[in-house]
Amino acid sequence: MYVLLTVFIVGLMVGRTPEYLGKKIEAGEIKMATLAVLIPAVTILLLSAVAAVVEANAASIANPGPHGLSEILYAFSSGAGNNGSAFAGLAANTPFYNLWLSVAMLFGRFGVIVPALAIAGSLAEKKISPPGPGTFPTTGWLFVILLAGVVLIVGALTFLPALALGPIVEQLLMLQGTTF
Repeated sequence: MYVLLTVFIVGLMVGRTPEYLGKKIEAGEIKMATLAVLIPAVTILLLSAVAAVVEANAASIANPGPHGLSEILYAFSSGAGNNGSAFAGLAANTPFYNLWLSVAMLFGRFGVIVPALAIAGSLAEKKISPPGPGTFPTTGWLFVILLAGVVLIVGALTFLPALALGPIVEQLLMLQGTTF
């Protein structure tokens, strides 16, 4: 998905229709790639917000305060993206977390499959066209650097504000003499 987004951004910079693997990348593929990138992020952030405000969840958080927000974000990020682990301070084996972490796993992991299959179907129907003079090569170091930049920028814009919120607030409260 990030490769398609990078090809699209490079195509905008070059001023040509983006191409990848000899096939033109059109608006439908970019919409699906954007959706595939946003589904896990939206799932994580929305379910973390629900967990942060639901009163039944308060007993699960051993560290009430800013660190508890970081624990909640980590639990849903881990559930939606990889192994489903949680920080030691969060009691995640409760009916609340069992239900909502399973929802995060369902949408975060399998929600990406539908847009990916839509892109695959769309690209399978297209004919391969020979590269033109404005085609940006996707086999060099420049493309690798641009791809890494897109991954870092999208990841930073998606999660850094929420992830930084807990430690920043905790530090500011600590400077005022409040500890948790």
